[in-house]
Amino acid sequence: MSYRSLQDCVADLERQGQLLRFTQPVDPHLEMAEIQRRLYRVQGPAVLFERVLGSPFPVLGNLFGSPKRAHFIFRKTLENVKKMLKIKAEPEQFFRRPWQYAGVPRVLMHSLPQRVMRAPVLAHKTQVSQLPQIKSWPQDGGPFITLGQVYTESLSQPGVLHSNLGMYRIQMAGNAYQRDQELGLHYQIHRGIGVHHAEALAADQPLKVSIFIGGSPAHTLAAIMPLPEGLSELLFAGALAGRRFRYLRRNGFLISADADFCITGTVDPGQLKPEGPFGDHLGYYSLTHDFPVLKVENVYHRQGAIWPFTVVGRPPQEDTVFGQLIHEIVAPMVPRELPGLKALHAVDAAGVHPLLLAIGSERYTPYAPARRPQEILTIANAVLGFGQASLAKYLLIAAGEDNPALDIQDIPAFFRHMLERVDWRTDLHFQTCTTMDTLDYSGTGLNAGSKLVIAAVGAPRRTLNTVLPPLLKLPEGFSAPKRVMPGVVAVTGPRHVSVKVGEESAEQLVQALASQGTALDALPLWVLVDDSIFTAAQLNNFLWVTFTRSNPAHDVYGAGSFSNHKHWGCSGPLVIDARQKPHHAPPIEADPAVSRRVDSLFARGGILESWG
Repeated sequence: MSYRSLQDCVADLERQGQLLRFTQPVDPHLEMAEIQRRLYRVQGPAVLFERVLGSPFPVLGNLFGSPKRAHFIFRKTLENVKKMLKIKAEPEQFFRRPWQYAGVPRVLMHSLPQRVMRAPVLAHKTQVSQLPQIKSWPQDGGPFITLGQVYTESLSQPGVLHSNLGMYRIQMAGNAYQRDQELGLHYQIHRGIGVHHAEALAADQPLKVSIFIGGSPAHTLAAIMPLPEGLSELLFAGALAGRRFRYLRRNGFLISADADFCITGTVDPGQLKPEGPFGDHLGYYSLTHDFPVLKVENVYHRQGAIWPFTVVGRPPQEDTVFGQLIHEIVAPMVPRELPGLKALHAVDAAGVHPLLLAIGSERYTPYAPARRPQEILTIANAVLGFGQASLAKYLLIAAGEDNPALDIQDIPAFFRHMLERVDWRTDLHFQTCTTMDTLDYSGTGLNAGSKLVIAAVGAPRRTLNTVLPPLLKLPEGFSAPKRVMPGVVAVTGPRHVSVKVGEESAEQLVQALASQGTALDALPLWVLVDDSIFTAAQLNNFLWVTFTRSNPAHDVYGAGSFSNHKHWGCSGPLVIDARQKPHHAPPIEADPAVSRRVDSLFARGGILESWG
């Protein structure tokens, strides 16, 4: 169905038994987020907190808490939107089987934004301090808006069709923000709002910003869609909603007519204030940095407004479902946008951007007696220049011809395929002193780090071990070697207290591995960690620790390493130093007292007993 409002969606979910009404008072300071996280973990219902301390507005959590519910919400439109993008990727299919695309014209009809004369969201005004002040993690710098749809327009090409709708976190209070007058506007590198902000700075003009909260769930998803620069997310929002995006203008600001809340304001040139910390989706706090300040002009809300929120943290969380939906929708476009690329997987458990897996074609010299990475390196460079994939830190790419059945979603099988074939002497390709995700603190500074492409082609060159060798020798201070998967070992090392001491201890491990000669050929990848038992306990632990706690150019070592004409490689096992370093951001942990309080809600006799 086409939801005219978030209230419509809530009523629909309640009729289907997919909504829980939480009727007792709830604290937006840590408690609400803890409840949402637990409901997500058990694939529980969406939850409507009806009595929020400090705010007159009800709060909706866990709306997208399961793939099943997300598909239910978009059940009338999702398939036709996917067909629309498939036509763009393979237009010849429309002419061959037009009957299979019968619903697409209706999708296109709904995609064009519609200007209206009235807007329910303008019914009332309030202040920022009256909005739900939700703080998710103990060290957060204040309450944040986590599902805000941030709207901006280009100064050079104004209008809705050249606009940007993005989801950026908004700090509502704390630090040096003036109460009810200022908000912190955090956006990451390579975001559409950055282009508009740069134009405003160059023109020495304030940037007009509108923040929409609520409205159709399709508007929320549209704000995180990785659409090409210059293509408005409002087109996608209307198509997925099955209802044109309705808007009007008030005092020079665009207003989403169907939103539950709309905050309008300006970002003045050069005005920055400290924003953060914030417990983010890599599983660590993004620290305090200067970011633009939004000077609030008005806060509007509709009658019966509902405030939606989500919680991010170490994956998987609710935003994992967003990622799955995005992949499902845009997958047909990937081969069209990047010729030769067969599949691409941003690994959620590793924090998305730290690890990309890819399968490409290798057709450059089919006559050569020995195949080596050629075309897939061209494809890898294209991936690292493609939208948000450019933020990838580790990119592992395999040739699809070597195993047509290779499934990029089967991570253990993909690693096994790569490790059986990779040649550490030739297949490591670094980019140093380059950009990195704003939220990744493993690099040398904000947005600064390195990248590593690992490319593997050809027949297997080794059989991977599934057990550790009985005579394994480790240096003093190293312990508990644990098999993670075939060919991969995690080992606990001394605490990383400084760059010098850390490098020396990593080299100690490398020398020990090199001294054992060919005995370790079947164990090509070693990970140096603070706790090998934790790292090896689950695949997700290995992915999270290894790829969020290492900067390739600084933390990759190798037995028998060499540098030949600027190319670095090694003849023995590769070692990734994934220990916590002093400059890293701290990992997120829940408040024990709040966790105990929430325990009682899920215990026998508690309001959430059935989900305990």
